[in-house]
Amino acid sequence: MHKNEMRLDPLTDEWTLFSEARAHQPTAASVLEERDDLAASNPFLAGMEKYAAHTLYQAEKGGEWSVRVVPNRAPVVRVEGDPTCHGDGFYDHMDGVGAHEVIVETSDRRALEALDLWQIEQVIQAWKLRILDLMHDTRLRSFSIVKAVGRSAGALVPHALSQLVALAVIPARLKRKLGVARAFYSQKKRAIFEDILSEEVRTGARVVYENHGFCVFCPYASRVPFEMALYPKRQSADFHAITDEEVVQLADALQAALLRLNGALDHPPYHLALLTAPTRTQRLDHWGTIDRDFRWHLELLPRLYPSSPLEIATGSWVNGVWPEVAAESLRSSG
Repeated sequence: MHKNEMRLDPLTDEWTLFSEARAHQPTAASVLEERDDLAASNPFLAGMEKYAAHTLYQAEKGGEWSVRVVPNRAPVVRVEGDPTCHGDGFYDHMDGVGAHEVIVETSDRRALEALDLWQIEQVIQAWKLRILDLMHDTRLRSFSIVKAVGRSAGALVPHALSQLVALAVIPARLKRKLGVARAFYSQKKRAIFEDILSEEVRTGARVVYENHGFCVFCPYASRVPFEMALYPKRQSADFHAITDEEVVQLADALQAALLRLNGALDHPPYHLALLTAPTRTQRLDHWGTIDRDFRWHLELLPRLYPSSPLEIATGSWVNGVWPEVAAESLRSSG
């Protein structure tokens, strides 16, 4: 008989349904098979700068650029507009105010994890510096770094890219995490992130990689097979407050996580997301403990299968691989 279990994510209050019957072979192929097919349509290589001529930020070494940040040519939000919410009969609406930028992580064809460590550090610094610059626009409230690798994950080109999306609102999932973190701290007087990290380190069963500054682990209620979370060990709500030493440590942890994922699953498509605290408002009663209760972090989700109707209908994820099994496989692939 197949084993079944339901696990609750303490940070989002979402259930994951684990079932051995769903542990079938992934439908997504290796992203390595896609690169030659898409190479001709890659506008982000060195020498192709004319296709993205407006540079917002650039890091160089030896007279050549290594990381560039450019505006997204098809932005989901724009800096122009009014972020005020207006009524529309029963409904509410507002202009799509924000910023949408593309971080070109390398001038060549290598994947992020294949770059030298100093190059990954430059990518992380670009994330930080662009967030700091966009924070000068007081209309913007939240900042996310997202990355898609592979066609089935939504990537349109094979180049190593990440995107920065700044919004004039706080997204629902981040708002839910903020609420859970605030309520937990109000009751326990300690951060839920610290308890989660302490439990993962204590048991070790789901830990994939660890250095002095970061811990990579498969979450207890992993939403998809081989999901990983990257937590900083230092309490900090804001990613843009990352220190130079932590940039080095994060680059090491991120590279280790991606290399292990490639080794375990043969270069699967994936999503990467960086979640950080929103800008503060004058509502001190609402944000009074955010520096102590919330912690910025990264989520890494392989996209091995399409979403199922059950996930859409229930809001609960379905996973055929328990995180303890995934973590053991990832550790052995390093």
